[in-house]
Formats: sequence, structure tokens, C-alpha cells
Amino acid sequence: MIITTTRIILSLGFLVYASWRDYKTREVSNRLWVFYAPIALTLSLCELLLYDPARLPFFGLSFGVTTVIALLLFYSGGFGGADSKALICLALALPFSTETLFQPLLPYGVSPLAQYLFPLTIFSNAVLFAAATCIYLLLYNVAWHKKTGIKSFEGTLAEESAIKKLTALLTGRRVSIAQLKAKWHVYPMEDLENDGERPPKRKLVIVPRDEGRDEIVTRLSDAVEAGKIDSHIWATPGLPMLIFVTVGLLVALFLGDIVWVLITTILG
Repeated sequence: MIITTTRIILSLGFLVYASWRDYKTREVSNRLWVFYAPIALTLSLCELLLYDPARLPFFGLSFGVTTVIALLLFYSGGFGGADSKALICLALALPFSTETLFQPLLPYGVSPLAQYLFPLTIFSNAVLFAAATCIYLLLYNVAWHKKTGIKSFEGTLAEESAIKKLTALLTGRRVSIAQLKAKWHVYPMEDLENDGERPPKRKLVIVPRDEGRDEIVTRLSDAVEAGKIDSHIWATPGLPMLIFVTVGLLVALFLGDIVWVLITTILG
């Protein structure tokens, strides 16, 4: 019990600090994970060897599956480096459900997945709460349109597909070119084609990336200054995902696997 409590406190401490760094700078030093990982591994191995050696193979399974998923998310662009490292460290620190110490308050809170792959429960909770930001952005965009009277998609943007428009409404918002230039963690969701034309053709970029961001911002800024396009650009904030991972852990500890609870509630 003492070692389990220590692993939980250790994880929360590292994740809270990492979340704060992620929010302030969108960068987390690798030194954090270098300290977290070996301490987490040592504590988990000590507890398993002393009290439950039969679960050692399942510890390897939890770590292996979580690591593969974390790396796939990173290389596919779905997760940042710090987010993936946090998930891997959680697999070392908290491979299994902590129900012996924290019994989730919600019925069916401990899912079959959580019992052997607890980091994936934390991950699913984090994704669920991150996805909830889509609702906020949609409401914000509707309210912004009503307030300003400006069309959400002007000029050639109106020709984009319904799927691209819906994605923009759910994951981005229109910001001034000044905001886009000032906030490096805000990524443009549109670019220009044939920007020598007047007006240039604007297109939506559904999966913004770090690569080429500055060049796109420069093109958009030049077009705004030349009066070729409106000064409000579709952009998406770089979500501080580590905050959602931390919330996902807290929810998993005290409430349980929210996705599993929803499924069992819906299916009865």
C-alpha cells in the first residue's frame, strides 16, 4: 500500500509539473522523464517482486503495449514527444488499476482494460476530455459569427468540402494575423495557393504541423498587409495535452474508466 501510494504521488507530482511547463512554454525537458522513469520502474519492480511476482509478465505486457501505442501516436503526429514519454513513464509507474487503494466512485469504474493496461485508461480519459474542447470551439465559432456578422468561410474557403469546414469549426477558430504571429503555439489552418493572384486562393489545412509554420504565417501576413485577404485567419491552438493526461489520471483514480462507464451505461 505504501509503495502504491508513493507511485501515485510520484506520478502526480511529475505530471503536474510537466503540465505547468507544457502550458507555459509547450516544452518539457527530457530531464524530467530521465528522473521519473527509473524511479517509477524501481518502485514497481520492488512492489511486484515483494508482494505479487506472478504479475511480472503482465507488467511487461502493460509496458510493451503502452510503449508501442505511444510511439505510434508520436510518429503519426497524434502526440508530441513529451506526451508519449509521459504515457511510457506511466506504464512504468502505474501499470495496473489502483483499485486496492482507490476504489472508483462510479459504478463499473474499473474496466477490464484498467486491470491490466491502466495507462490506456488514463489515455482514453485524456482523449475524451481533450475532445470535449471541440464543443467549446464550435460554440465559440457560432457566437463569433453572430457577434461579428462575418462569414465563417469567405472567398475560396467557401469552396472547401463540408468535412474540412466542420473540422475547422470543431478544432480551430479565426484569429487576427497579429495573434497568429505573436503566439507561436497557435497553428494556421489555412494557406495560400497562387498568392500572386488577386485575390489568392485560400485553402484549409486540416492537419497543421510545426514544419513550414513560419513560411505559411509569412505568406498570410504579406497577403493581409497587401489587402488581398481578410485579417482574420483560421488557426488552431496547440493543446497542452499533458494537462489532459494529468486530468485523465486523476479521473481514473477517483472515478474510473469514463469510456467504459459510458459504454456500460448505454448498453445497460
